[in-house]
Amino acid sequence: MGVPEPSGDTREAEGAGPRTEATRPVTPLKHDEAFERAWADPDNTRIELAPVDVNRVLDRYYRTNKPLRFTRTLLWDMEVKKAFRPDLYIPSVVTAGSSQFWRRQAAADGAESFVRCSRQRLWLKPSEHGLVLEQVFLNPARQTATFIGTAELLDRRGNLLRAGKGQPLFHVEHAVDGDELRPLNRWRIVYLTDRPERKLIERFTLAKEVWLREFIEIYIRRDLKIGLTRRNPGRTPAG
Repeated sequence: MGVPEPSGDTREAEGAGPRTEATRPVTPLKHDEAFERAWADPDNTRIELAPVDVNRVLDRYYRTNKPLRFTRTLLWDMEVKKAFRPDLYIPSVVTAGSSQFWRRQAAADGAESFVRCSRQRLWLKPSEHGLVLEQVFLNPARQTATFIGTAELLDRRGNLLRAGKGQPLFHVEHAVDGDELRPLNRWRIVYLTDRPERKLIERFTLAKEVWLREFIEIYIRRDLKIGLTRRNPGRTPAG
């Protein structure tokens, strides 16, 4: 299962200018450590959603046009594809065709890193979009995908990109957990703030849905070629 090809043009960024001395890379980023350091800071805004038991939700709230037992292997494959093409797998957040990745590098134990940009809907102003710049690390040994938000990146041509300023920078971790035949989808985000922002926390914790996360639904339909229909939540099977 290959990685989807990118589309769009990084030059559509809010701020793009010539390369400067200050933007030249100094040392390789340790993505996991950067995320955990931000997560441990009590002034930042931290949100962790309850893990999703994919097969339990499928059995309870969906119909499929052919048998489907989702596996941990499939869930990780989805995370990898989504990391490269968020516009395909999170269309409610990422503007179609706006996603680009570059500077792809192999690391130890099959891990790899790259940087990406995309135009994303602002969490507290959903009618507005801004440029999001991220440094990405895929760790197949731990089955985690870590996204470290950054204010500036150099594009493929060496031009400076600047992230939009409509919301705080944020880091995200997507993780696969559970057994091979009972995979769990985990998700947490940390905003770099001066103090915890209650509105950001409520944006995620007050929205209660029984469905699978958008990207899992899309992966089932797009990559597994399986029809998926939501059941009426009030008329689910017993169990």
